[in-house]
Order: sequence, then structure tokens, then C-alpha cells
Amino acid sequence: MMPRALRRLVHLMLFCPLSKGLQSRLPAIKVKYLLLAWLGILVISWIVYMQYASYSELCRGHVCHMVICDHYRRGIISGSSCKALCDQRTLTLQRCMSTSSTHQVYNGLWKEKPVVIKCGVEDPVKTDGVPDSMLRQEMSLFDKPTRGTSMDEFKEMLHSFLKVNLGEQSSLSTLVDRVITLADVNQDGKVSLAEAKSIWALLQINEFLLMVALQEKEHTPKLLGFCGDLYVTERVSHNSLYRLEVPNSLQSIIPEALSSSLNHWLAPAWPRRARITIGLLEFVEEVFHGSYGSFLICDANPYHVGYNSKYDCKMANLRSVASEAVVRGFLKGRRCETNADCTYGRDCTATCDRLVKQCNTEVVQPNLAKVCVLLQDYLLFGAPSDLRGDLEKQLRTCVTLSGLASQMEVHHSLVLNNLKTLLWKKISNTQYS
Repeated sequence: MMPRALRRLVHLMLFCPLSKGLQSRLPAIKVKYLLLAWLGILVISWIVYMQYASYSELCRGHVCHMVICDHYRRGIISGSSCKALCDQRTLTLQRCMSTSSTHQVYNGLWKEKPVVIKCGVEDPVKTDGVPDSMLRQEMSLFDKPTRGTSMDEFKEMLHSFLKVNLGEQSSLSTLVDRVITLADVNQDGKVSLAEAKSIWALLQINEFLLMVALQEKEHTPKLLGFCGDLYVTERVSHNSLYRLEVPNSLQSIIPEALSSSLNHWLAPAWPRRARITIGLLEFVEEVFHGSYGSFLICDANPYHVGYNSKYDCKMANLRSVASEAVVRGFLKGRRCETNADCTYGRDCTATCDRLVKQCNTEVVQPNLAKVCVLLQDYLLFGAPSDLRGDLEKQLRTCVTLSGLASQMEVHHSLVLNNLKTLLWKKISNTQYS
């Protein structure tokens, strides 16, 4: 039996709060809480509806699969992933990661290994929703090269295209050979019309072009395969610097201070954040005066930078990285809607305009300064006390960098190396190095 003292305590807790005055008001209190309960249900229902509406609008992988496999079976396109996607069904789309209805991104499996699948889909507003209409719209993507184009002519097409989009580089012939090798799916030393149409359509996508140009770089996700203009890359364990990503539909409800505090709490240990940061700084070096020109990070966003299970930095999204030659050209008056000059896929004009606007407003701010702005909050939180002062000083110097990196190469390299050295000294010869 319950001890008498304990029974008395339970009685006091349950019944004493209900004074006579409160008991007389109990019906009104019940109505009040009932209204609050209904309000809560309405809010939750609205959130669920917004999430569903957002999902149905953004996630159209079934359309992508239908269009790609139809073109493949009709012999219009080819690719190393086509059989797995359309015949063997060993390449499957799973979790939707899309943030744009025209740029589909899915986590998936290929032969039971995790991958990321990316594919473009025409804007639903521009079609009547009928499958035949979608197929007709997509056909225009694979209209080049035309039947009768010789191998030499195709190589010249590629060289001219890369020259426009990467600038005049002595290494372009090497990149052309790399593209030809990638297009030759059956490795017979020839490129069929379907293979040529597929690789040409893929090169119109900014991210794909950068992956090909930077494929030997450590911090660029590996390209695993393609089919038409659908391409498959390795999956990065964490596709953002921050672990908490607030959906767009909830950003107006959840205070920014709350999400920031939660991200601080959920963040990896500081030494691991330092390791990720070193990798990000190495990526800045990789895109600065690389083998195929310089590239501008037009949008330094925490959701574009990821890392793997070993806390090595991997760029999760390269769509906001643009060739300096392209941006400079547009700033001098070339038009984004000129298809021959644009490498941003089927939403070419909108994406190109956005990138040029971003890079135009920040054209005097080098990549390193943009990245350091991103790192201030990420790296200073929880930094060791004996390092914090020097770290703040280095980051402050970094974010104030201005002018073209090519015009201040020595200063740019000095600041970058100082920051890397400061971090590496702290984590070297530890379990985090």
C-alpha cells in the first residue's frame, strides 16, 4: 500500500490547485483550452498542407524518369546509367532533395550504394501537363548535334563551346578529349549520335561542366554516370555545413536566433569543424587559377558546402559556382539569353541572370572573402580560448579582402595560407587530423 505521507502529497498536488473559485470557472477554462487545441490543430494542418504542396510542386522525379527512359528506348539518348535506370531498375530515386521544380535532386541507390541523382524538368507552367507535351518540350534539349555531324566537327563544337564558357585556355584540347572519353559509353573509340546528343545536353548544365573540369579535385563530388541529361554523383554524408535545415514553409515561424542556437548545439566538435574548414579553403585554392581557368563562388551558402563521414569537405552544390570568363563576358554586355553563351540548363536565362547579378554585386569581393564571411559564425563558436583571438584577427582580415584575386594574388594566398596554418597547427597530431 502507498505510504500515508505519499498519499497526502498526491492529494495536495491533484486537488489543492483547484480552489473553489477555480472550480466555478472550470467550464470557461475548458472552452479556452478547447479553442487553443483547435488552433494548434489548424496550425499543424496548415504546416502539413504547405509541406505536401511544396513536395508535390518541387518533387517531380517520376516525370524525369518517364521522359529520360522514353528517349532512351527510342534511341535518342545514351549513357552509362541508362540500363540501370530504365531496364534493370538498379538505379532508383528515393528521398526528394529538390529546391526547384526544374532542377530535380534525389538521394537514391545504384547497385545498393548511396548516390545523388540530378535531372532537369521543364517548368510545369509552360506545359499543359500532358505526358506527350512534356516529351515534345524535352526533345528540344537533344537537337544537337544533328545527324551527319562528323567527329571532327563535333570536337570543334566542343572546343568552341568550352572556349566561350571557360575562356581561352591552352588546356582546352585536353578537356575536349576528356569529354569525348566520357561520352563514349561503350568504349569502342567512337561517339554515336545518341552519345553526342547526351553529352552536349549535359554540358549545358553549369554544375555538370564544372564537375568535368574539376573531376580530379579532392573536394568535388565524383561523377558516377549519366543518361541523357540526368547525371549521378557520389552522395555526400552531410550536404550542409549546418545539420538543421529549416524548410522554407517554416522559416517565417521559427526565429532565426532559435535555428542558429540549435545549429550551434548540433554542430560537430570544433576540431572537426576546423578540418572541414581547411577542406573548404583548399577548394577555394582549387578554383582559383585552375587548369581550366578561374571560377567565382557567386553564392557562399552553408547549404552548398557539405562533408563526408571523415569530415572531409565536399561541395554538395556547384550550381552557384560560375566561370569567371562567363561572368566577365556578361558584365561587358553579353546577353544571358544567348544560348551559345549560357551553360545553365533549361532555366538558362533565369539562372544566368541570378548568377551574374550575384557576382556583379560582389565582383570586387574574392572567393576567399565570401567564404570567410560564412566561416565567422561557423568557426568562432566554441573555438579554443587560446586560439580565438588570433582566429578572429585572421577572419577579420579575410572578410575585408577586396579587388580581383588575380590582381592581388600574393595577398590573397598569404591570408589563405595563414588561416589554414593556424587551424592545422591546432588539430595536427590529434585524432582529428
